[in-house]
Amino acid sequence: MKLPAIIFLSTVLFAQSAPEVEITAEPHHHLAFENKSVRVFNVEVDPNTETLTHWHHHDYFAITLAPAEIANHVKDKPSVTVKFTEGDTRFTPAPLIHSVRDLGAEPFRNVTIEILEDDSLRNSTPHWDADRGLEVLPNGTKQILFVKDGIRVTEFELQPGGIVPVHHHTGPHLLVAVNDQDVRSDVLGQGPVPGHFKSGDSKWLPGNYSHTITNTGAKPAKFVTLEFP
Repeated sequence: MKLPAIIFLSTVLFAQSAPEVEITAEPHHHLAFENKSVRVFNVEVDPNTETLTHWHHHDYFAITLAPAEIANHVKDKPSVTVKFTEGDTRFTPAPLIHSVRDLGAEPFRNVTIEILEDDSLRNSTPHWDADRGLEVLPNGTKQILFVKDGIRVTEFELQPGGIVPVHHHTGPHLLVAVNDQDVRSDVLGQGPVPGHFKSGDSKWLPGNYSHTITNTGAKPAKFVTLEFP
């Protein structure tokens, strides 16, 4: 047998026998934030490289930060090619064991949000005023994507100067910046709070307040929020 064939066969056999690891031990997943409700990972996979086969013990959301093409290999299933657009947001139920290979020319980057209270939230019955829909804002859009595990996921796009009008947060929510952006939050009774976010930054925000959001930067701002019941 020729040397290249031996190397290829050895690589395949190693991949098949490689151990499964916890998500916290997978080197492409970088823990950015954790509390009792979520674990937030910033994920980056370079072109032509692959994650270790790893576990997701909790339901999770994944927000892709730039166009990408990957091979998703779920354990005991054929590999599937998946294409993503910037801001593509998806929900995956647990348990899941898989690996991901970047097939594109740029790094595959996303924010993976594990729902640590998924067991209780799956059976919750939140009463959102809407669970899907598109709303035109002053120089922007707000699109409710879906509700999973009682969590409402919404994508916002604001042109420079665009505003999300005053709205109230009863419960906590997580904000994930899809691109680099400068925004200002004007909290009723507290005043303006400027903020600069880089692509992939996330921020956990408490509930029980009302505010507006303004894009104060020179470029469009895109971000996704996960509202908890």
